[in-house]
Amino acid sequence: MEKTEPVILAVAGKGGVGKTSVAATLVRLLCRTHPDKKILAIDADPAVGLSTALGIEVCMTVDDIRKAVVAQAREGDAKAAVELLGEARCRIFDAVAEAPGFAFLAIGRPESAGCYCKVNGYLKEVISLLADSFDYVVIDGEAGVEQINRRVMEKVTHLLLITDASKKGTQVIRTVKEVADELVMYDQVGTIVNRLPSKDVIPLLDTGDIPVLSYIENDPALTEFDIRGENVFYLPEDANIVRGVREAVEKLGI
Repeated sequence: MEKTEPVILAVAGKGGVGKTSVAATLVRLLCRTHPDKKILAIDADPAVGLSTALGIEVCMTVDDIRKAVVAQAREGDAKAAVELLGEARCRIFDAVAEAPGFAFLAIGRPESAGCYCKVNGYLKEVISLLADSFDYVVIDGEAGVEQINRRVMEKVTHLLLITDASKKGTQVIRTVKEVADELVMYDQVGTIVNRLPSKDVIPLLDTGDIPVLSYIENDPALTEFDIRGENVFYLPEDANIVRGVREAVEKLGI
């Protein structure tokens, strides 16, 4: 049977709006609703916050592999560098952490300046090959979509933009969509309004032409989990963020 293309959900938004918690909850829901599918969580944020939210210990990142290749090139050992590139796919598979129901990969720090475009481009291709081995891929990106396009993959199926109730938050997701319309191929886009102080402010929000998938009010349960550093798999089913992300996933038809 011919394998279908993976469903790739990229989560983006300005800092501090809870996009990592949303991405982690997405992984949780996919594990629960699709236990027979292969799920990959990619942390494209240098802070590697997704690992904490999912209860994963990161031992190696893609950037660790990239730096090893660059170090070989700087030392002038071209042969070793080429061999290292050839082994990149295996090394990236080594960087994948396995957890019950899903796999995890951290990108690591941003690319440093320098003439190593071939190395960086090759690793992006390898990550895309890795993603093709899964049915669902959830990417927790930095603020903005350019980084996802440049460093992870050029096509996603679903672009999920996260904002809070602030004007700055809604302005950022509208800007991100404008950038994505030019740089990223995607099939569906939507926003989750997170950390809503109350539903009374909903009429004041302006998300432009981005459809709102769900409104999530401030979640005391999630705040307590964040303080304790516990992962989202232990959140109660009636937690605001779980209910809100479930509503968004259902609207996307995933």
